[in-house]
Amino acid sequence: MPRVKKAVHALKRRRKVLKQAKGFRFGRGTKQKQATEAILHAGKYAFGDRRKKKRNMRKLFQEKIGAASKDNGISYSKLIGGLHKKNIMLNRKVLAEMAQKNPETFKRILAEVK
Repeated sequence: MPRVKKAVHALKRRRKVLKQAKGFRFGRGTKQKQATEAILHAGKYAFGDRRKKKRNMRKLFQEKIGAASKDNGISYSKLIGGLHKKNIMLNRKVLAEMAQKNPETFKRILAEVK
């Protein structure tokens, strides 16, 4: 079997890993073994946090809607329950934006629920 020299591919792989680890502290940005490990961990956190971001945004929407509805004399749970009963199909993202940017429209929706 012929001898395979992998210098070019090994260098490419090393360059790619170190480019991804640019800006990491200590040996993690300069040493290939540590950089590879750091990139793997960073990838796990990035994947998980993309999902966590959706969770956090939903919490924020709920807080905005709750604050706006309390100002108008109705609790968050009664508002959401009333929306379901009246069959008003608005998601929390739209309601939160309305509560913040168009309070008059939000008040009309609250009047419909009450």
